[in-house]
Amino acid sequence: MSLPTLLSQHIVRRPQRIALLQHIAEQGSITRAAKSAGLSYKAAWDAIDELNNLAQKPLVERSVGGKGGGGAKLSSEGQRVLRLYQKLQALQAQILEAAEDASDLDLLGRLMLRTSARNQLHGKVVAIDNQGHNDRIGLELVEGLTLDAQITHDSTLRLELGTGTEVVALIKAGWLELLGIDQQATPGNNVLNGTIEQILDAQDGPSEVRIGLPNGQTLCALAEPQHLKSQGLATDKPVRVQFAPSNVLLGTPL
Repeated sequence: MSLPTLLSQHIVRRPQRIALLQHIAEQGSITRAAKSAGLSYKAAWDAIDELNNLAQKPLVERSVGGKGGGGAKLSSEGQRVLRLYQKLQALQAQILEAAEDASDLDLLGRLMLRTSARNQLHGKVVAIDNQGHNDRIGLELVEGLTLDAQITHDSTLRLELGTGTEVVALIKAGWLELLGIDQQATPGNNVLNGTIEQILDAQDGPSEVRIGLPNGQTLCALAEPQHLKSQGLATDKPVRVQFAPSNVLLGTPL
C-alpha cells in the first residue's frame, strides 16, 4: 500500500484508534466495538490503553467483565475528541482536492514525521527475509541505493510491511561508523559510500560529519577527531559508512 493511500486512510479519513471511539459510543461494549471496528478484542483493549495514555484525561471509561465482555463509554473528554474527529472527517474531501498530485501527500507524510534520529531516509520495502523471531527487511532508497534493516517479526506485522510498502529508515548519528575508502567493513553490515561534505568540530566530544551519498541524500555521523585523522578522512574526501541492520529503525504513517 502506497504512502499516499495510507495517509488518506489513516491520517485524513479514518485513523483506526480514534475511529474506535465512535464504535464505543455506538456499541457501549468493548467486544461489540472491536467487532464493529474490525479489530480483535485484545487490539481494541490495547488501543483504548494507548488512547487514554496519550490524552491528558481518559477518553474511555470501562468496566472489566460483565455481559458482553465488559462495558465501555466515552468520558466527556472522549466525546469532545470524537466531535473533533468527526470535523476532521468532514474536511477530508477539501484536503484531498487541494493536493495537486498524489505525491503531495507522500511528501507531507515524510515532512511531518518527528523523531530524535538525525538520519531519516525515505525508501520502500523490496524484500522480507524471515530469520526466526526477526525479519531482515531489504530497502531501496532513492536512485536505487539499498540497505537492510533487522526488526522483529511482530514489528513487521504491526507495521503491515510488504513488498512495495513505503517507509522511513531512521538511524542515529552515533550508530554510524566511518571507514577509510579502502578499509574492510564488518561482514553483514550495511555499507554506503559517500563524500564528506562538512566536518563540524566540537569543543568537547566527537565531531559532526555530514556525508553526501551518490543519490543526493545526506547522512550525519559522529566521529572522534583522532579517528578521522587516522583514517585520512577530511572534507571532500571519500568515505565508507557502515552500520548494523539492527540499528535501522523503520517508520510508517499511523
